[in-house]
Amino acid sequence: MSQRLNTQLPEEYLEPYHALLQTNDLEVQQMSSLSLVNFLLEGNVNKELVVQVGLLEPILELLESGDSTVQCNSCACIMTLAMSESNREAIGSAGGVVPLLALAKSYDPRVQQNAVGAILNLTRSEKIQHALCREGALPFLILLLQSPDSEVQYYSCAALSKIAANSEHHKAMLQVGDRFLLRMLLSLLSSSVDKVSNQSCVCLRNLATNGDTQTDLIAMNILPQLLALLDFNSEEVQQSSLTLLWIFSQHPVNKGALMCEELLQRLRKLLLTQKRNPLVIGQVAQVIENLSLSENTEAIIETLCFEGLLQAFLTTENEEESLLCMASCIAELTKHEFIQLHLVERMDIPLLRYMVKLASQLDHPELSFQVASIIGQLTLHGKMVSLMKCQMEAVQHYLMNFLSHQELRFQQLGISTLCTLSEDAEFSSAISQSPLAEQLNRVQQQTEETQKLLKMAISHTESLH
Repeated sequence: MSQRLNTQLPEEYLEPYHALLQTNDLEVQQMSSLSLVNFLLEGNVNKELVVQVGLLEPILELLESGDSTVQCNSCACIMTLAMSESNREAIGSAGGVVPLLALAKSYDPRVQQNAVGAILNLTRSEKIQHALCREGALPFLILLLQSPDSEVQYYSCAALSKIAANSEHHKAMLQVGDRFLLRMLLSLLSSSVDKVSNQSCVCLRNLATNGDTQTDLIAMNILPQLLALLDFNSEEVQQSSLTLLWIFSQHPVNKGALMCEELLQRLRKLLLTQKRNPLVIGQVAQVIENLSLSENTEAIIETLCFEGLLQAFLTTENEEESLLCMASCIAELTKHEFIQLHLVERMDIPLLRYMVKLASQLDHPELSFQVASIIGQLTLHGKMVSLMKCQMEAVQHYLMNFLSHQELRFQQLGISTLCTLSEDAEFSSAISQSPLAEQLNRVQQQTEETQKLLKMAISHTESLH
């Protein structure tokens, strides 16, 4: 019945389990524990209800059974029950951690697998994470990364990832065997099992919040492995490796070690093949932005990485967040004259029209500001000004929005761009005959009034002294 039931099991049907699980008949224990596992896995019984009716204690007692089948079934029950937050606390309070750790050392692969799976689900509780560390679980979980069983590898790696999400455990984790954990995780990056490879990357990502750990990983030559993961068919693996690269790229000391043609080539490939994946595109843009030092600009152009960024930027399916990441990256890159000249050369009416359109969308203020920053930097070049004349009305519209914006940075950017454009006679004439001239006067009056108030405030403050 436990294999075929399609409905929820009524509460009263759980009552016989008290006697069935505690019987001295081994076969009854085996069958009853298996049926309870099936009901839990299929969702036929409420996980919290199982604990509420008092079945947790007999299930935990079965962990110490001398029969491997009973142990296997009881571990599977705990693993499933531990998916519930309230149940995790109950299992921890009832002393379930120690017997599970003991069974994680079992020679029976089924028992070990389920025991480590149960430990993984329990690590979602910070309280139980501390209990596991106190009971010496860390060295053992790290050793399990060497298991020939990919499920055990995955469960132990995922459990370590959750523990590593709390930085206060990092010291203890990295002290085991002189950073043995890092070496094991690096080896698992090359696992043929995607979920193992991905989880090792997640664990390294959680550990890499520490600068010293990043230095160690760079010295251990992690970069070629991460670059290989960017070519995986699994989007999840790609995303995890990209996230780890992004973490590395945030720290100035790593930029030199990361910057290479192979990385830029793979980032360009992701920009072209993952155009409709906003998470990947956004993170690629952030990595490029972090590497946008003046000495790197030529390589960013030569590898066509910048061209890939522009093509992804022009993709109509982009979401606001990924667009913002790309716009921020392009704005940072165009601070360098070499990139400016290249972008001006690359600029055409469709790209300019698209950028002016984004700059006009004040319902997305940060995106609007970043795109307007790009335009503002490019107006220093004659070709850009000539192209902007074809979009005169739209340019005036977005500049008007900036001048009337409440934020000072928008006003300043608008004024700065207007000043540059006014050096062109045609633009100067158009601006003087448009509402922009009146708005400039209003901004000037507001500024003068603000200066007067500031002088009065400063004068009053000084007189008090």
